[in-house]
Amino acid sequence: MRIRITFSKTGALRYIGHLDLHKLWERTSRRAGLDLIYSQGFHPQPKIQLASALPLGFSSICELIDMWINGEVDLEKLPERLSKAVPPGLSIQKVEQVDEKSPPLQTQVISSEYDVVLPEWLDLGAVEDKISACLQADTLPRERRGKTYDLRPLIEQLNLSERDTQAHLLMRLTAREGATGRPEEVLDALGIPYEETRVQRTRLIFKE
Repeated sequence: MRIRITFSKTGALRYIGHLDLHKLWERTSRRAGLDLIYSQGFHPQPKIQLASALPLGFSSICELIDMWINGEVDLEKLPERLSKAVPPGLSIQKVEQVDEKSPPLQTQVISSEYDVVLPEWLDLGAVEDKISACLQADTLPRERRGKTYDLRPLIEQLNLSERDTQAHLLMRLTAREGATGRPEEVLDALGIPYEETRVQRTRLIFKE
């Protein structure tokens, strides 16, 4: 049986990485009494798939994970079982069964949306100008880990808005394998120190 869990990752859990999150879910499933299916070979691994890695320090309200388990479970009661087993900062939103033969989660994600709360000291007029310049640019050369790449084709949408007296920047970035836009790189291109912002992933967009 293949189940898909939608969950939030907030609070202190913003600072755990992708691999640690994988292990956390393995422990959580055991606490919840789920019998995970493991791979074959010398180093069996639980059949768990996270949809998309989330950079350290960012929170999310839309994370997805698929698990393969032996036997059948009561899907109506499973969210409560999982909620009792997860650590603070991880919240269960939805549990559903999916086709065991459907494609891997990570191959289906095409874009991610982020909501960025901006620092109060920013000149929003200047930010608007920089957003326009970025969107009108043919290329935005960047360097990451010693390699150069073009950030521009990874930016699908940038919108500035104000809610609850705070300025927010909505980003929609490409999230395909080998072509993933990173919010901190976009903020740096806009001259905004990402350490002074709060970044939350709000939506994962999948192939139809």
